[in-house]
Amino acid sequence: MKNSKSDAYAASGVDITAGYRAVQLMKEHVAKTNTSGVMSDVGGFGGLFAPDMGGVSQPVLVSGTDGVGTKLKLAFELDKHDTIGIDCVAMCVNDIICVGAKPLFFLDYIACGKNVPERIAEIVKGVAEGCVQSGAALIGGETAEMPGFYPEDEYDLAGFAVGMVDKEKMLDKRNVKAGDVIIALPSSGVHSNGFSLVRKVFDIEKADRDLVSTLLTPTKIYVRPVLALMEAVDVKSVAHITGGGFYENIPRSLPDGLTAKIKKDDVRILPVFDQIAKAGNISERDMFNTFNMGVGMICIVDKKDADRAIPVLHENGEEAYVLGEVVDGDEGVILW
Repeated sequence: MKNSKSDAYAASGVDITAGYRAVQLMKEHVAKTNTSGVMSDVGGFGGLFAPDMGGVSQPVLVSGTDGVGTKLKLAFELDKHDTIGIDCVAMCVNDIICVGAKPLFFLDYIACGKNVPERIAEIVKGVAEGCVQSGAALIGGETAEMPGFYPEDEYDLAGFAVGMVDKEKMLDKRNVKAGDVIIALPSSGVHSNGFSLVRKVFDIEKADRDLVSTLLTPTKIYVRPVLALMEAVDVKSVAHITGGGFYENIPRSLPDGLTAKIKKDDVRILPVFDQIAKAGNISERDMFNTFNMGVGMICIVDKKDADRAIPVLHENGEEAYVLGEVVDGDEGVILW
């Protein structure tokens, strides 16, 4: 690429040489995510990955895609770009773990108004950290410089993950029954949902910098503790608590005719959610229907397995606790 340079393209606002420099700067971060299946380096036309099929009788590929949403506005406001990539990875791998899939690899897409190589490398640094946390390899991506479409200091970030699970080990919500126990895995904060409301409530440009920094806390990645739990006990179902909060996401882990019964006093609500509710005068119902409220993921196990499940999660860094139980009914979620 030594001879690749276009003055005309640069005059239109696209500096292709900045793209080459960004790739060079990000390579050290990408290298940290390499696993045994990686067969290519960044910069090619496609990312190559050879999965290990050992011990897998019926491999099923599971994919998930997502972005970070308007949480990006906080990164712009603080000019802090090295953690937002963790959110992007988390939103994808936390979804595919809900069927029991182990993430294999990840690809990202960054669209920006101006390619500042150092900033792109910072974004990818966060993506790489998310991949390390989840055990996925970062095998490729794309950076698109789009002047006139995005402001020079702004960008969008999205990605997708591919994982694999043996068909016989896939989690199936049809196995859930009344009497099963719902276990909460705490969140690290607001994660990456509801930020249009958060930004309206706090007017981020004028908000206290410490508050904005707290809100920018990256989404927790639950892959390793959930995989460990699956090895220890029979996990029946898992739900990632994202946009829509309790009322939208928990029912997705239940078959028809069953409901999650949760005592509100048992939910370990993080202080940031109390701040949001108070500042925005938001009803309790709307809070639980928008945010994770301190619960980033739930796992459903048989009652007899609950006493074993909690210690396993604790051993894997999760302050897990019993959130509620599964009961007969069509309400989806009962918060009492």
